[in-house]
Amino acid sequence: MTTHLRLAVPNKGRLLEPTIALLRDAGLVFDARERSLVSRCENFPLDILFVRTEDIVEFVGDGVADMGITGTNLLAESGRPLEVRAALHYGRCRLDAAVPTDAPAQTLDDLAGCRVATSHPSYAARYFRERGIDVDVVPLSGAVEVAPRMGVADAIVDLVSTGSTLLVNGLRSVGTLLASEAILVAGPGADGPATEVVTMLQAVVDGRERRYLMMNAPVAALAEIESLLPGLGSPSVVPLARGDMVAVHAVVGAGEVWGLLGRLRSAGASGILVLPIELLVQ
Repeated sequence: MTTHLRLAVPNKGRLLEPTIALLRDAGLVFDARERSLVSRCENFPLDILFVRTEDIVEFVGDGVADMGITGTNLLAESGRPLEVRAALHYGRCRLDAAVPTDAPAQTLDDLAGCRVATSHPSYAARYFRERGIDVDVVPLSGAVEVAPRMGVADAIVDLVSTGSTLLVNGLRSVGTLLASEAILVAGPGADGPATEVVTMLQAVVDGRERRYLMMNAPVAALAEIESLLPGLGSPSVVPLARGDMVAVHAVVGAGEVWGLLGRLRSAGASGILVLPIELLVQ
């Protein structure tokens, strides 16, 4: 009987939709109906467990799930020594310390002696203790940003994406404790099919960050064009029917494309195609 790997993923919240998209882009076929608790993949020995994002680290750490997709911040808060098998590059945010706009504090060191409210009390206490900053951590499970206004604390440590919530509540950041994003974590002994899942998901993440370039170019311009392409290794060069022309294929970073196109054209490239990459195994 085939043993199914168990992958715990968020059942709601901002990580849910991009996680489902990642799994499907990796080619996994499964049913993700609302309120589903477990979904079995049709084309891979994998059971997907839909649980609270806050519980995923515990599920993996206790062996209920072999792997899980959660946030860097939640792993840090738990203190569990789980292995991060892949950074998934979505759900990015920061765990920032913030104070009222009229407060004197300008840096994290200035919080010494302050009461700091947070929904990440274990990590915040550990962070400040390791840096010798004496603060009184006040655990809160929600509405952390209103703590200074209510007199509960002098400062907060909370997740920040754009910073708009801080502004609305009359707060400003004085420093970042942790950069966070969605990550794939694994428990001890997660190998075999687990390694295949890591490869699947990493291939999607890497593919999303690259573009495939195809272009025609004069042979005389090839050296200059090759010098402009910073992609994976050397570009592929294919002779064309016209002996003085070649086709050049290369993989480059998605963020580099627009800066390259004008320079490639100036170097003599023509008929440039920019294509998305579904999967990239490096």
